[in-house]
Amino acid sequence: MDISILVLFLAGLITGFSKFSVGGMGLLILPIVMIAFPGPEALGMILPLYIMTDIMAVYSYRSKIAWHVLARFLPLAFLGVLVASHFLANIAADQFVNFLGVTILLMIALGLYLDFRPASFMQKPWVAYSMGFFGGIVTMMANAAGPIFSLFLLEQKLDKETYVSTRAWAFFIINVVKLPFYIGLGLLSLETTQASLYALPGLMVGSFIGYHFLKKVNPVQFKWMIRIMSMIAAVKLFLF
Repeated sequence: MDISILVLFLAGLITGFSKFSVGGMGLLILPIVMIAFPGPEALGMILPLYIMTDIMAVYSYRSKIAWHVLARFLPLAFLGVLVASHFLANIAADQFVNFLGVTILLMIALGLYLDFRPASFMQKPWVAYSMGFFGGIVTMMANAAGPIFSLFLLEQKLDKETYVSTRAWAFFIINVVKLPFYIGLGLLSLETTQASLYALPGLMVGSFIGYHFLKKVNPVQFKWMIRIMSMIAAVKLFLF
């Protein structure tokens, strides 16, 4: 079997599993795709997967969306996407790999910090805006802004249903905004979209497993397992 088909199947499996279970596996997906598609072009391979799962999520969570919260966060996220597109246009493959490794480690560190320290500072408007900006940069260049988005939304004191709905719509809107930038940079094309279709079987299997796995998983143990796996992936990016 072609290694690229196997890699895309695995990426789809993890994407579907993460979306329909406890989440947090986004940091693993890009390094896995880069096994077969090294460099920034890997971003274009996985964006269609994210949008497909986003569509399922926003359909499932289409009520109780806190639009006023998104209105505070998204404008600066869009600016971050714009700034990051200029970085991507001028970054070499080895520089991109190093950036991704550093980003993964920083996101792990952020998660650890939040486990042990309160983050009430996120309710301050200027912090919210800055998180939106940096989140836009990270999602454009590494598809790893989940911890930043979740941090901001958790500190808005939303009820569970509103939090889930608002988070789903935030991801969907930003990923759709990224589409024309990826196309303009040559990272997303008809060929890469067709290749992404090989991930669909994995996406469906992962979604099914994740839905049933959620009922049995220990969230704390699972979170630490993902952190360890993500750290290994980041170190591998620096060494190979």
